[in-house]
Amino acid sequence: MIDRLYQNPAGLLIYTGTLFGLTFPLGKIASQAGVPPIVWAMVISFGAVLFIAPDLIRRQDFQIPRGQVLRYVVISGSVSFALVNVMIFVLIPHLGAGRVALMFALSPVFTLGLSVLFRLKGTSPLGVLGIGLGLIGASAVAMGRGDLTAGARIWGLLGITLPMLLAAGNIYRTLDWPEGAHPATLAFWSQTAAFAALLVVSAVGNGAVPLVQLTEVPWVTLVQLIAAALIFPAYFRLQKLGGPLLLSQTGYVAAAAGLFSGSVFLGEVYALSTWAGAGMIALGIAFTILAQSQVSLRQRQV
Repeated sequence: MIDRLYQNPAGLLIYTGTLFGLTFPLGKIASQAGVPPIVWAMVISFGAVLFIAPDLIRRQDFQIPRGQVLRYVVISGSVSFALVNVMIFVLIPHLGAGRVALMFALSPVFTLGLSVLFRLKGTSPLGVLGIGLGLIGASAVAMGRGDLTAGARIWGLLGITLPMLLAAGNIYRTLDWPEGAHPATLAFWSQTAAFAALLVVSAVGNGAVPLVQLTEVPWVTLVQLIAAALIFPAYFRLQKLGGPLLLSQTGYVAAAAGLFSGSVFLGEVYALSTWAGAGMIALGIAFTILAQSQVSLRQRQV
């Protein structure tokens, strides 16, 4: 079943996006317990490293990265994952888990723009329609949070840099993907680089790594470790199979899952227009999956 999932871009899209969406309430619970954002970002990277390592050992692929692979994992780890994860958990206390999930939903638009700029292979008209519907839904979600204070609106503007970073990472990981590299290998070393960068920044900035707050939320920490382990091998596989545009649409899935999990687990309340926007996002995802299915069918016919 796992092997079949890893060969199905549409399935990977739903799988990774849903798991991403479920991590937002975990981050909010950790924040409320006093866990610093940089420490929670370290938990995510450590979870990926801890659980992917046995697979690398099993495949006898546990080699220190060099050359292009080293450059790739350092840039991916420090910018796409370390910086992005810290931003997520800095923003959640100010904007809520659901609204930060919305920021993920804006990344396909930025990714599409960068794809055109770098002349990467674009998506089909049906795929573009899916992106457009997702954007309309994301906009409805944003307007559904009209109760934001002026201060929170400033945080919201800061949050716009999140999908920009996500889009830049999507494009970079496509353009600089090392020839012949296994997705799990790149996931492992990228998260290792992210963990190392976060560890150094925390140690230099605080003189230590404040881990004691994690003892306040042991089960939440464990769930986040497992979620990270499940996400990132699939995330890199989706990058390889589907390209940056399909990968970016995990943002739409994450937005819908984040709204749902924020409402169910954290009691966050959203207006009817917000849920209508979530429905529009779901419709956009459906068009995206249909477009990907058509691409896969044409490839099999060739």
